[in-house]
Amino acid sequence: MGIVGLYGVVLLLGILCAESKYMVYNTSAGIVAGKINVHLVPHTHDDVGWLKTVDQYYVGSNNSIQGACVQNVLDSIVPALLADKNRKFIYVEQAFFQRWWRDQSELMQSIVKKLVSSGQLEFINGGMCMHDEAAPHYIDMIDQTTLGHRFIKEEFGVIPRIGWQIDPFGHSAVQAYLLGAEVGFDSFFFGRIDYQDRIKRKKEKSLEVIWRGSKSLGSSAQIFAGAFPKNYEPPPGFYFEVNDDSPIVQDDIDLFDYNVQDRVNDFVAAAISQANITRTNHIMWTMGTDFKYQYAHTWFRQMDKLIHYVNKDGRVNALYSTPSIYTDAKYAMSKSWPLKTDDYFPYADRANAYWTGYFTSRPALKHYVRIMSGYYLAARQLEFFKGRSDSGPNTDSLADALAIAQHHDAVTGTEKQHVANDYAKRLSMGYMESEMVVASSLACLADSKSSNGCGHLTTNLQQCPLLNITYCPASEIDLSHGKKLIVVVYNSLGWKREDVIRFPVVNEDVIVRDSEGREIESQLVPPFDAYVDLRNYYVRAYLGINPKAVPKYWLAFTVSVPPLGFSTYTISASKTTGAGSTKSSMYKFQRGEKSAIQVGEGNLKLTISASEGKIINYVNSRNSVEESVEQSFSFYTGYNGTNDKEPQNSGAYIFRPNGTYLIKPEQASLTVIQGPLVQELHQQINPWIFQTTRLYKEKEHVEVEFIVGPVPIDDGFGKEVATQITTSLENSKTFYTDSNGRDFIKRIRDFRTDWDLEVNQPVAGNYYPINLGIYIQDSKKEFSVLVDRSLGGSSIVDGQIELMLHRRLLLDDSRGVAEALNETVCILDDCRGLTIQGKYYYRIDPLGEGAKWRRSLGQEIYSPLLLAFAEEDGDNWMSSLIPTFSGIDSSYSLPDNVAVITLQELDDGKVLLRVAHLYEVGEDSVLSVVTSVELKMLFPGKKIAKVTEVSLSANQERAEMEKKRLVWKVEGSSGENPKVARGGPVDPKKLVVELAPMEIRTFVIDLDQTYSKRIFDA
Repeated sequence: MGIVGLYGVVLLLGILCAESKYMVYNTSAGIVAGKINVHLVPHTHDDVGWLKTVDQYYVGSNNSIQGACVQNVLDSIVPALLADKNRKFIYVEQAFFQRWWRDQSELMQSIVKKLVSSGQLEFINGGMCMHDEAAPHYIDMIDQTTLGHRFIKEEFGVIPRIGWQIDPFGHSAVQAYLLGAEVGFDSFFFGRIDYQDRIKRKKEKSLEVIWRGSKSLGSSAQIFAGAFPKNYEPPPGFYFEVNDDSPIVQDDIDLFDYNVQDRVNDFVAAAISQANITRTNHIMWTMGTDFKYQYAHTWFRQMDKLIHYVNKDGRVNALYSTPSIYTDAKYAMSKSWPLKTDDYFPYADRANAYWTGYFTSRPALKHYVRIMSGYYLAARQLEFFKGRSDSGPNTDSLADALAIAQHHDAVTGTEKQHVANDYAKRLSMGYMESEMVVASSLACLADSKSSNGCGHLTTNLQQCPLLNITYCPASEIDLSHGKKLIVVVYNSLGWKREDVIRFPVVNEDVIVRDSEGREIESQLVPPFDAYVDLRNYYVRAYLGINPKAVPKYWLAFTVSVPPLGFSTYTISASKTTGAGSTKSSMYKFQRGEKSAIQVGEGNLKLTISASEGKIINYVNSRNSVEESVEQSFSFYTGYNGTNDKEPQNSGAYIFRPNGTYLIKPEQASLTVIQGPLVQELHQQINPWIFQTTRLYKEKEHVEVEFIVGPVPIDDGFGKEVATQITTSLENSKTFYTDSNGRDFIKRIRDFRTDWDLEVNQPVAGNYYPINLGIYIQDSKKEFSVLVDRSLGGSSIVDGQIELMLHRRLLLDDSRGVAEALNETVCILDDCRGLTIQGKYYYRIDPLGEGAKWRRSLGQEIYSPLLLAFAEEDGDNWMSSLIPTFSGIDSSYSLPDNVAVITLQELDDGKVLLRVAHLYEVGEDSVLSVVTSVELKMLFPGKKIAKVTEVSLSANQERAEMEKKRLVWKVEGSSGENPKVARGGPVDPKKLVVELAPMEIRTFVIDLDQTYSKRIFDA
């Protein structure tokens, strides 16, 4: 035998004879009474886009920006859990999980299903993303949660129990009661509350509360809610990713740096510290943070050791846990908890650092999300009326794009620019497919007289997504040679709607006829240079083409459209010059003229001072409301705190102003447009702000359209542009803003209900998110402003409402995005700051009478009339196609206080229906009452075989959800929760749904397909 061979045998014998040091760690601990129980909750927080796009995060590309790969996380978790049945892990973001799930083999899927079934892997929150709570509309929050919840139910047969909103930047009342209690969650945990609030709550042991977010639904929609002591990360010193610098548990006595007792002492000290600010003997440690567990074994190895040695030590008890186990442990203690109402806005993480800038950041993306949201609602209705196609086109891709866009670094505007571009691209792709669904559905419904059915459609309906920048090729056709323009107008609301629509045309003398062939009044409005500039530049930027010559006019006329239906209008050239549409009169007034100009053909009239160049008076002759009104613009310069002891700049997240500057109108003239339907005041405020104030004859509100940008930065300062509308109302520091488009919450300037506020930012600290509107009131009047997208606003001065419209900043605010909020658009080498076009609406009512306008117009803003165009040479459309249609019974419309917020055909052919009461208790003297919806009227010509009421996210029966609901005790209450109005059970014969104020009810409906036939109402 050679020397090498002999050495090998000796070595082998040595190994065999050596004592094995393999260590088995005892991780089986459960809850121990009488000890502090430290619930270790392993988790990862995976942003669905932020510094990288959603796909880059999933596959792990673009790691020069951030080393993050969600695929690695999910790949790594499975073997780590299989290695020890006591280990647990929670996962949240279904947008990532579904990507991963589709890539797995049947064997791996089977293994994961067993892990879910055993409770080792638990889905928490369960939406496609962890949505923001300031910028999204409540319908979008519901939709994205439903997408995730239904997938989890279908694939795993489980129902998420816990809300987990650990990273959004403040927390809304709607999240607590609607996306918490009403989806069946037992509790809700979050990370970010104001630093002053957190200090007080830690002293009082009130980080965990019973949150009653709705005045109307009260205790019936309350939830156990917990804010973390600091953030959603482990205590300092307990991070265990491969490259983290926390000390590991080194328990091999044969090696240097043995530290078991030190680590146990650290653990016990941290546990006792947290227990001292927490009620009961249960505390939660969130063991993970952003994109952790890419190599899960490094975490679980250390947690195994900690559980083993801490429990041997015996001073505290450590266990693998989940938020569900933690919630059940808290509930079992049968304690009473502090009551929380309202919300957790605004949020500051330290002095001078209010996260209120993101309420407005990236206003173009915010508007795109809102427009797509309303479009998706309408597209799903039309998809149902025609019949869904699983093979496509369908609305699924728009659903996915919208879901991801609700993420707390998406619609918030706090992502890097290339990521914002990615969100917009996904929305655009989703829109393009849904546009085909809408066009084919409208054509099919109109062509229902034909025996061909929908398979041989010849009608080509086109839509105009760039109508806001005066670009609509479908309407810009020459009618002078006998062609006609057909306009199909779809109304996704549940009541008949009369409104003025407008679109660009190239002919001067045109006639508009309604569905009956009657000529109706119309008006031609000339486009102004500001709109022409927008059109020319942004069509090139978006489409890469030069638009045709500028259309001569906007054509405006009043349409009347049935609920969930359409009406058809025909535009043709007049055979007589000067006949047809009325051309608007145009008057220019030079500033300095001592004249007062009155605008308005209907009940509402505005008086404009030519000398001052602004509106000075508002009069409604119907309700005798008269009020002085003044509207102005200003900007805040973004604070540069680079050289401060505690640096804090204004940026994508943070609003920190450094001075306010009034923008004085520079142009020498005002232009007034007058006509029978609409009157307008045009003002070029300065070279980068243009404004149109618009009154409609039949409406009693003011519409203000603004074009802001490019915001100049050549002076080296970032700017945050706001508008103020000032009245004489004495609102005593009090104003009201909506929560995600739903409930209105009372705000008081420089005041917080839950703690004594130390004011360090008198403007930024009083800004709140606005999705629907804001209003103020005094003893006689109320003044309301509604918006077309989410933004920030306040009442900084009594009598005044302020909205922030645009932000362009030059510095990063040190919250991780590492990029200034400086949006630019480039065509070749021509790069400009982003220009924003948008609208807001205002109205003044007698006290107590403004709610109906806020709620009804709010629905119309969210669900604008959908326009589709076709051209024809003859009269085929009106003679052979159906000119009007309603998807509900022709004799029926929804009550004024109810909206259909979801009408959707599901994959299995069943129908998902949501109906929402639009009013709060006491909001309106007539409409804040229990109302009802007749389901039979919503499905004419169809037999309803079965109606099942389900949770808000449609993943469980409502009755079963209510049976499981935990009933928590509230400090100071008598034990019995006050009775709350709720709609009663649905009688299967009468099929009438009752709705109490602020109630949303969700149903899965089985239609008898053998009986079903489509009824079209002419």
